[in-house]
Amino acid sequence: MKKIFKIYVLPLAMLLSVTSCKKSFDELTQNVNKPNNVPASLLFNGVLNSFPDQPDGQKEIYAQYYLYNYDYYGNNRYDFGGGDDYYTTLKNVVAMEQQAAATGGAAVNPYEALGKFFRAYFFSKMSLEMGDIPMTQALKGLDGLEPVYDTQKTVMLQSLDWLESANADLDQLIKNPSVGGTGAGATLSGDIYFSNDLSKWQKAINALNIRLLVQLSKKTADADLKVTTRFANIINTPAKYPLMTSSSDNLQYTFVAPNNYYPQNPNNFGQSGSRKNSSATYISLLTSLKDPRVFVTAEPARDLVDNAKQSATDFASFVGADAGLDLGIMYNNAGLQKYSFINRKHFYSTYTGEPSIQIGYPELMFNIAEGISRGWATGANAETYYQAGIKASMNAYGIPDAGTFTAYFYRPGSTDVSAGSNYDTFNITANFTTYYNQPNVKYTADAAGINRILQQKYLALFRHSGLESYFTYRRTGIPTFTTGPGTGNGSRIAVRFKYPSAERTSNAKNYKAALDSQFGGNDDINGVMWILK
Repeated sequence: MKKIFKIYVLPLAMLLSVTSCKKSFDELTQNVNKPNNVPASLLFNGVLNSFPDQPDGQKEIYAQYYLYNYDYYGNNRYDFGGGDDYYTTLKNVVAMEQQAAATGGAAVNPYEALGKFFRAYFFSKMSLEMGDIPMTQALKGLDGLEPVYDTQKTVMLQSLDWLESANADLDQLIKNPSVGGTGAGATLSGDIYFSNDLSKWQKAINALNIRLLVQLSKKTADADLKVTTRFANIINTPAKYPLMTSSSDNLQYTFVAPNNYYPQNPNNFGQSGSRKNSSATYISLLTSLKDPRVFVTAEPARDLVDNAKQSATDFASFVGADAGLDLGIMYNNAGLQKYSFINRKHFYSTYTGEPSIQIGYPELMFNIAEGISRGWATGANAETYYQAGIKASMNAYGIPDAGTFTAYFYRPGSTDVSAGSNYDTFNITANFTTYYNQPNVKYTADAAGINRILQQKYLALFRHSGLESYFTYRRTGIPTFTTGPGTGNGSRIAVRFKYPSAERTSNAKNYKAALDSQFGGNDDINGVMWILK
């Protein structure tokens, strides 16, 4: 039997159609609803939005600025859990650097330079919270699933070196932008802080450098860190290390309506406007110094004004609660209007509030004044920086060096926090010279002078810069924090945060080694880390 084979010739168009349907597995598994090639600018913007420590969180409780008086919302205990985990953000920093290089960025480019700043900021911050942390092996993907812990000294030394390099790189880019390469990877974009101004980023980098050096005040004898040499170099060579010259240089997070409301605003006033009250640690320092900032940041205790008939502008009418009080007692006293609440006109009446400063000019001035007072640099006047810090803090609240400003105090029972008719208004006279010449304010070149610098820094950081005031207290004991039943932890201020709980299982061997080498094998919130010894 003869077999007949039929051969069909497909038209060329059909062959092309069939061929075009053959796609790789990677192509077929791509999610077309997600970007597969994220530009460096978008990654940069994401890192910037992960950067800020915003107000109205637990961190200002730990700094004893502001206290819960109602346990449904939280408490004032120092029973620390895990510290901040910025590793995901840091992975985005790496991706940002890689994408900048892939899209025209040269070896030195804006994203690479700021990547060093972010590494220094996030790694040093986690280390200040917890102690030794994974760093050198932490961002290696599958090759770094169980990273070893670097010592705190190694983290701080590397952070200082990153900042030194970032400053040098930005200096090149500012003087000669073509150094950065060509294309998208050579041009900064998406900057919500400084509108892509590299000169302002350079100032912020050097301000962070000064901050970390001051945090290392107990380690000035360390030959590797060279704390005093680094500090003196920055102060004495301003052309190489530009510094912030006013509050316009602040690295601050600005709130924008309707997309990004200030944490305390008219929408949540009814729920939280009286669930916290001011702390005696903060209020007592203000009133003891007859400091006009109290009229902007707090309100008088209404029991003293309405029942005891004290003047609303009498410093004695402002009363903070002791952080160590049992929460039930504090709640009862708050209900009787015996405490000062946060100034609701200033903090609750708008949706944008005040910018949240992450690294600011007033803090820098006090940090420089402290370093000079400790003898780290010669030829500079600590008092000049100290005065500049106080003035900048007061001016930020609308308090003039000499003149009057208006104080607004919320009238209890009013329901509309934004209506001007619901506030009592007072004209307050301010005079910086009179304020400054008080014995407990005026700078002196001794240990008392350093204490005054630290007190003023604490006042200037109210609601700003996350844990910086807590770190300063932990390092110096200034100002005095109070303890008691309400603060828990056996009436002690905890001195470190625990490691993230995932470390116990995902990185158990290195986690245990880190605890053994630092804290006797315990993830102890009262364990003293290297930087504090």
